Amino acid sequence: MRRTVTALLANQKDMKVVGQAADGRQAVVVAQRSRPDVVLLSDLLANRECIEIIKATKPAARVVVLATYRESILGALAAGADECILKDSGAERLAAAIARARTFLAGRDGQPQAHSGQQARSVLCARLRGSLRLIPLEDVHYLHAEEKYVIVHHARGEDLIEESLKSLEEEFGERFVRIHRNCLVARHEVVELKRCPDGHVQAVLRHGKQPLEVSRRCVSGLRETLKQL
Repeated sequence: MRRTVTALLANQKDMKVVGQAADGRQAVVVAQRSRPDVVLLSDLLANRECIEIIKATKPAARVVVLATYRESILGALAAGADECILKDSGAERLAAAIARARTFLAGRDGQPQAHSGQQARSVLCARLRGSLRLIPLEDVHYLHAEEKYVIVHHARGEDLIEESLKSLEEEFGERFVRIHRNCLVARHEVVELKRCPDGHVQAVLRHGKQPLEVSRRCVSGLRETLKQL
């Protein structure tokens, strides 16, 4: 598998393989020595401890996990991986994942992000009674963090995903706006801001059953967002 991936990366412009590892301990050592921008891990190595050490070594590093089974995807994401694809997805999917990681890093450096030619993720993945459910981003109304999970409120109901609100905001900042430390709302869903008698501000959503509280620090930014819609 490492030989196959290395051969693929050899065809990628402006990219260099700085190290390889056969197990989690070696992966940590190599990452600490070479401080890579992108780390590709087998799901057999992608435990929380390994990923946390790699991220601590270089916080901006993007960790892409290559999973053997679909059931491994949520576990890898919960462990802190930035993206997860199946090992048998083919060279094009792997190249696309690497391109997304590079695009993200370019954006973090203040460089343009729109020239990779690759499309961003268009769905979220939720576990449902032992199976997986794909939720199109266009169907998502808002995301609400609760303990270690994020509740996705969407056109078909609600589902839990094992991703952090922070990582979702970083990835989909153009689609969602933060209204509270524990809530992101789809920009097209916000139709009104209203002030309550007690002084608190609430956001009225196009498809929301009830208004959502807006924190004081997010009010001005949300107002600007509404003006631009």
